[in-house]
Amino acid sequence: MKQYIPFILIGLILFVAGGDKVFPGAVGKASTQTRTAMNNVLIGVFPTWKPKTKPYERTEKELREIEQGK
Repeated sequence: MKQYIPFILIGLILFVAGGDKVFPGAVGKASTQTRTAMNNVLIGVFPTWKPKTKPYERTEKELREIEQGK
């Protein structure tokens, strides 16, 4: 059984990657649904990145100071 695991994994990857283009009907729809579910899980694993600092804060502060100085 251990010797078949790589073939099973490759088959699963191919099914998810392009099964909807190759297989008609319900099998193709299952491939699309599987790919969508996997994408949603991966998106949920990684939180949205927000910078801890405000990158334009220094520039905006300088602009305000220049405008007030005139």
